[in-house]
Amino acid sequence: MAMEKTSRRGIRIALDRQPSLTLQVSFNEAMADTGLSDKGTQADMTDIAARVYNHNWKIDPIVRSLLDTDFYKLLMAQSVFGRHRDTNVTFSLINRSTDVPMADLIDEGELREQLDHIRSLSLSRGESTWLRGNTFYGKRWVFRPEFMTWFENLRLPPYHLERKGDQYELSFEGTWPEVMLWEVPALSVLMELRNRAVLRGMGKFELQVLYARAMARVWEKIEVLRELDNLAIADFGTRRRHSFMWQDWCVQAMMEGLGRRFTGTSNCLIAMRREVEAIGTNAHELPMVYAAMADTDEELAASPYKVLEDWQKDYDGNLLIILPDTYSTKTFLDRAPDWLAGWTGMRIDSGDPVAGADRAIDWWKANGEDPREKLIIFSDGLDVEEISRLHDAYKDRAKVGFGWGTLLTNDFRGLEASDRLEPFSMVCKAITADGKPTVKLSDNPNKAMGPAEEVARYKRVFDVGDQTASDVIV
Repeated sequence: MAMEKTSRRGIRIALDRQPSLTLQVSFNEAMADTGLSDKGTQADMTDIAARVYNHNWKIDPIVRSLLDTDFYKLLMAQSVFGRHRDTNVTFSLINRSTDVPMADLIDEGELREQLDHIRSLSLSRGESTWLRGNTFYGKRWVFRPEFMTWFENLRLPPYHLERKGDQYELSFEGTWPEVMLWEVPALSVLMELRNRAVLRGMGKFELQVLYARAMARVWEKIEVLRELDNLAIADFGTRRRHSFMWQDWCVQAMMEGLGRRFTGTSNCLIAMRREVEAIGTNAHELPMVYAAMADTDEELAASPYKVLEDWQKDYDGNLLIILPDTYSTKTFLDRAPDWLAGWTGMRIDSGDPVAGADRAIDWWKANGEDPREKLIIFSDGLDVEEISRLHDAYKDRAKVGFGWGTLLTNDFRGLEASDRLEPFSMVCKAITADGKPTVKLSDNPNKAMGPAEEVARYKRVFDVGDQTASDVIV
């Protein structure tokens, strides 16, 4: 069936166009331990369907490098290492999509094997050199020698895994800078093992048809994005990707299809091998843990700004991006100190993105800043229709960027008969800090987490009233 014509105003992505059965993806077999080539996009050709098919017959580690993580985790780890390295934190897996029975789909022994492999990993010499000497956001030596020495000797701490009904309880406890680095690889492993379980019964030709359709879908989306003038978009899809190989393919497709409009990837390993920018700043983890460590309501109310005060001392330039929604964007901006208005931009990650962007623009204006010189980054559950809508709405009002996540790197909806490859919402969050529970309120109450009594306290301290709930897509 021919591809349906797309436009900025009426976007349709075909689900059933006829695929080629000879699609291949660029990987260098000589770099099979990483799945990537030192030659970047000039690598030898490997059949992705055959590689997936072969998962059935040999041990194939999902995470093969400590750099197979998001860039913001390393930036946060360095800040935490310098300031709170002895804080004890527990992270826990949270499957928001309870209708996906992870423990029924994933063999416990296979999961332990993958997690144990991650614990054996350490930085290679080349990876260390890249972190020590590469330019990030226009600056060299972002990662300081003391942190790098620590990171080069790091092995991730133990994990706790237990089956509870049709779900797994997976948690990690240890010092904050060590245990926080479990989040992304743990999620990557669980997502890919679930997908392998679904794919296991498929033959080579069936797999080739599946991936041909998925590749066509990604490319159709890229063709839509090509129509957007002055687009700036990055891959944010590591945590809930279909697989590492698939994320790497999507990055290569974005590089070729969008050129300079593709600004980079959050995945450090892919950024290093493909020679693109590593993208990311900070996440909700920092204010959640800082808040949990607060002893009084006054310290709690001040904790989101203490996070950014410390961050500004550690970083500058384009790393100064505000993430305001952990305890309500409205309250955050109403109480924000004047110096924050001078930061580079703001990331909108929950709630109504239009309301969030309008509130940011109004706040900048009220503080004497020109919003057209500020960067708004949208990153919540994006796909091409929403990206196009937001780009058109704000391209003349501010600098606009997009962090495109799960629906770039894991959109297999409708491509498998039972639809068991549909992406779902799973997170790995800090749940305690030095024995005290963490809380997240968000601008979307469906993303809130924490004990009920603590959630009520935080809502009182941060003056959070009724909120409008929206579906958590991914």
